[in-house]
Amino acid sequence: MIYSTATVAVNPPDERPLTREQLWKGLERKARDARLFLPPGVCTRCDVTEESATHFVREATIAGDDLREIIVLEPQRKVTFFQATGPREGAIINEVIEAPDGTLQLRFYCYLGLRDRAPGGAEEQAEQAQFDGDTGYKAALLSTLKRTRELLAEGSL
Repeated sequence: MIYSTATVAVNPPDERPLTREQLWKGLERKARDARLFLPPGVCTRCDVTEESATHFVREATIAGDDLREIIVLEPQRKVTFFQATGPREGAIINEVIEAPDGTLQLRFYCYLGLRDRAPGGAEEQAEQAQFDGDTGYKAALLSTLKRTRELLAEGSL
């Protein structure tokens, strides 16, 4: 089982401040179209194929893997990506939280397994190391905040 977590400050001193609402708009946009938030060429397809009052389904190709994700939005609070098909199964969560001092933070955590792979095996250990490394999900959180600020500056968020 892969478990990874990272938390970053939403508004470090050297960045344009984001409100909870602005951050939420960025997270929702990312959930609907990952292509806008991932480096060029990483996500080559991202389509919402079903939508209901409680969730939507996204089909995407990310890093060469075809995925189907059931995405649940808890407005202003949390986005949960349930991995329905693809190399991983489990959940990835992006959550807006407040630190004890009231400052906004963006938290990532996941509980994942690799389909048809030995639990705790070399492949799972490699994924764990990738998620926890310098280019893992902490970097993804920082990239999400950067892209949200860019979309706001462009007036397209």
